[in-house]
Amino acid sequence: MLFAVIGSSAGKTRDEILAIYPRHKAFLDQFLASGEVVGVGPFTDPGGGNMALFHSRAAAEAFAKSDPFYLEGVVREYQIKDWDDSMLS
Repeated sequence: MLFAVIGSSAGKTRDEILAIYPRHKAFLDQFLASGEVVGVGPFTDPGGGNMALFHSRAAAEAFAKSDPFYLEGVVREYQIKDWDDSMLS
């Protein structure tokens, strides 16, 4: 079981996003270093938001509640969904 954190865009401009990105990246790097993150990135459609996959619900929740993109209004909300990856085995 993996845990998908799906962020919905708050409609910020590119410049607003880029101003916050270094804080978001530094925060994300902590999760990457711990090995908790399977993958992360934006959706490619305009205003599509982003998604990250985590090994544990605790890590997914910690990321969602404290990510600078969320705290500073780039992401309107995060949803956490359990994702059954057993079909990949």
